[in-house]
Amino acid sequence: MPREFTPKVVTASDLLEGDVIYLTANDDWSRDLVDAEIITDEAHAQLRLLDAERQANRIVGAYLAEMQPAASGPQPTHFREEFRRTGPSNYAHGKQETQAGLRG
Repeated sequence: MPREFTPKVVTASDLLEGDVIYLTANDDWSRDLVDAEIITDEAHAQLRLLDAERQANRIVGAYLAEMQPAASGPQPTHFREEFRRTGPSNYAHGKQETQAGLRG
């Protein structure tokens, strides 16, 4: 029996800066997960992933990440995606610095 499709977002790394980025519904990339397009159809998810992979001049390592839809935007269902969303943990700058006030 096939497994039920779960909501996903397309994520990758910015080729030049290395930041985690998310594909939005209007074919742009955002560094904020809240802006990501939540995809609930498997065929549409595969098409969006192919669209992303064609942007090799902008991104690297595109894949579909499982998410839980929420009123505040997509929420990761796996610790890896939560970790990627917050950025590097070995020093406080970038996302770690700007989100420190949100966690405290």
